[in-house]
Amino acid sequence: MKKPIQVTRPSLPPFEEYAEEIKKIWENYRLTNFGPLEEELRAALEEFLGVENIVLFTNGHQALEAAIKLIAERREGEENEIITTPFTFASTTHAIAGSGFRPVFADIDPVTYTLDPQKVEALIGPKTRAIVPVHVYGMLCDTAAFENISRKYNIPVIYDAAHAFGVRTAEGKGAGTAGAASMFSFHATKAFNTVEGGAVAVKDKKTAEKLRKFCNFGLGDGGDAEMTGTNAKMTEFAAAMGICNLRHIGEVIKKREQICKTYTEILTGKDPGFDRATGISGKYGIKLLPEQKGTVPNYAYYPVVFSGNIKAEEIAEKLAAENIFVRRYFFPLTSDFSCCKNLPHGETPVADRISANVLALPLYADMEEADVRRVAKALLKIIK
Repeated sequence: MKKPIQVTRPSLPPFEEYAEEIKKIWENYRLTNFGPLEEELRAALEEFLGVENIVLFTNGHQALEAAIKLIAERREGEENEIITTPFTFASTTHAIAGSGFRPVFADIDPVTYTLDPQKVEALIGPKTRAIVPVHVYGMLCDTAAFENISRKYNIPVIYDAAHAFGVRTAEGKGAGTAGAASMFSFHATKAFNTVEGGAVAVKDKKTAEKLRKFCNFGLGDGGDAEMTGTNAKMTEFAAAMGICNLRHIGEVIKKREQICKTYTEILTGKDPGFDRATGISGKYGIKLLPEQKGTVPNYAYYPVVFSGNIKAEEIAEKLAAENIFVRRYFFPLTSDFSCCKNLPHGETPVADRISANVLALPLYADMEEADVRRVAKALLKIIK
């Protein structure tokens, strides 16, 4: 039996480096509650991401829900809706619903798989309180179009940037600078992780202060609860992991880039180790994620979309038989969840098609080249 190749594996710093970092916790006895390591990580992330105000959370879901609650206007006694994408992880949709808003689903762009601004604008009405687009697989949304919509209708745009850590424009503008707020996830499966963790980046310092209070039960400096909040503070152990992993993020992204490059060369028949005739992109109905011009990517995922007779589910099963594990990411659409089927949305034919036919191939920084080639070879065998 060949060794298993998992769809992902977390990036970890050298053990000795992490051990050295957490020594400080034993020295100062600060485990949580905005300790010095949390403060250090927050400052480092602001610099790395090119944003003005970062608030750290225990996870990305709590961070997104907090941003929605504090930024989107919820009017008592009225229906309050937020337009979003169904082509996302459950967290996006559940954060909207958990904040007291009703998700309204719009279709996605057929190239980037991100929320289509034109489809969004067609759904805007008197109940619309905000828009929550998602940067998918590290592909940035059309932020300029959403900024125009935001100004035109006077509604905020809150980005789910869970996949976009470190992504920036060619001019160096980070993904976290768009909209009223951007949420980043630092889950173990992400290119950058704090084991569990997340953050919200905002331009407005007052909003950042509110978010910081919100994740500490709404408490202010004097002990008075100025708002109803929750407990979502990042621990010092998570911050220590983030400090270590941030030191290595450039190397991690470079390794992921090489893996993606190898996949692409093989799947397009350009790899010298494979006969050119074996390239399956296009010829066998596989669509690869295109390079997004004008951005510096983070190589978060390597999705492939199938359009031939063979189905994604069948391919996943056959790869699993070879001890290769992929992920149907995102399937099903969140609009197809049992808890969401009665929610309003426009027609979503693009999202329906991509969701039914997409697979995320194995990708992690320490993945060996031989394993990348094994995945590609197995996929070629199934498709042909």
